[in-house]
Amino acid sequence: MVLLSVSLQSHTLFSVSRVSSSSSFSSSSSSSSSRPPPLLPKLSSSIFSRSAARRFPCAVTFASKVRGMAELVEDKEASVAVCASGSGVGAEESMGLNRSRTFLDARTEGALLAGIREEAEAGRLPPNVASGMEELYQNYRNAVFQSGNPRADEITLSNMSVALDRIFLDVQDPFVFSPYHKAQREPFDYYMFGQNYIRPLVDFSNSYGHNVILISNHQTEADPAVIALLLESTNPIIAENTIYVAGDRVVTDPLCKPFSMGRNLLCVYSKKHMGDVPELIEMKRRANTRSLKEMALLLRGGSQIIWIAPSGGRDRPDPLTKEWHPSSVDNMRRLTEHSGVPGHIYPLALMCYDIMPPPLQVEKEIGEKRVISFHGVGLSVAPEIKFHEIAGSYEKPDEAKEAYAQAIFSSIVEQYNVLNSAIHGKQGLRASTPTVSFSQPWNY
Repeated sequence: MVLLSVSLQSHTLFSVSRVSSSSSFSSSSSSSSSRPPPLLPKLSSSIFSRSAARRFPCAVTFASKVRGMAELVEDKEASVAVCASGSGVGAEESMGLNRSRTFLDARTEGALLAGIREEAEAGRLPPNVASGMEELYQNYRNAVFQSGNPRADEITLSNMSVALDRIFLDVQDPFVFSPYHKAQREPFDYYMFGQNYIRPLVDFSNSYGHNVILISNHQTEADPAVIALLLESTNPIIAENTIYVAGDRVVTDPLCKPFSMGRNLLCVYSKKHMGDVPELIEMKRRANTRSLKEMALLLRGGSQIIWIAPSGGRDRPDPLTKEWHPSSVDNMRRLTEHSGVPGHIYPLALMCYDIMPPPLQVEKEIGEKRVISFHGVGLSVAPEIKFHEIAGSYEKPDEAKEAYAQAIFSSIVEQYNVLNSAIHGKQGLRASTPTVSFSQPWNY
């Protein structure tokens, strides 16, 4: 089931739409029972170590009704392609952009996979990317078939032909992300491309949900798509306009870039990978400074929705692979307060680990193995936490900053526990508490 909880405070969060500020999405799936559950990040400050190392399994399940790209592309001959916007590959070609049709012209699984091998043999695809594309296809196919959708073959072929085409296009002509990347909607609609690719992986019939986020844990590369899918039926403006603070991995990995191109991103270098290449540390710091300036300008303009994960990486079972950085929380707070526009900070708990779990360990090299599954997802946003209400109890500024980060972290942990009870404890609606109440705002 899909559930949503509503807070009366929410409509004041952003001026772009009527929204609710505290709700939750989650669900259950037996396929995740054998996998070690991921942990939420832990606070890097030693005074918070007691609450940091908890285990939080992350299962997910979503809808049986799949509205995939296949519905939008019934005739590739006439309108080749693509995303639900109506302006896709055909529009690109009408603008005189000559490009390969190896993958778009494929009518069968065999032809699609043969296209990968042919492009690799011709030297137009690096062997590692070709291998990754083939693996991506097989894993995506298996996940879509897990949904039981009778059109799984059609959906897989339609969505993967476009995905492989976009990956191949970027290999041939690499796209370069600016510090602030505005989602590309034309001539090819990358936003709808990402939505329709992830949609068949989400079991909406067994998921719970809510609205807006700011400070969050980070589960998978699919987090932006999951969040937008949960919001698109009730808050499409928020779903399409949220800006995500994104690490360099999702804007450099060729198997990930096409999906990132459909999101609004503030591009940064993750703390986890800052020192991977020592001679690049200074360049990465300068790039992060530029991105912070872009964020400050956006906040000054008002009506922005920005998602950030203070852990600087995805949740993993091994507690050594993650940290929760109070300094990141404080930086966001100060940027918000100094923007000259009223700002609000909300804690969000996200559960979508099993759709695309990250490698168990942090990897330096680009090109991680993609494991994909059909699962439910969870999303819960609690009421706003105000800094001055926390800081009043502390004399030293540093203690107040850390206490504020702890309050947000504790709220995320609390929400995650409720989602966990609803999913793995099989409590469903009965898992609702006075602060996290479940409902289902869409029909799937």
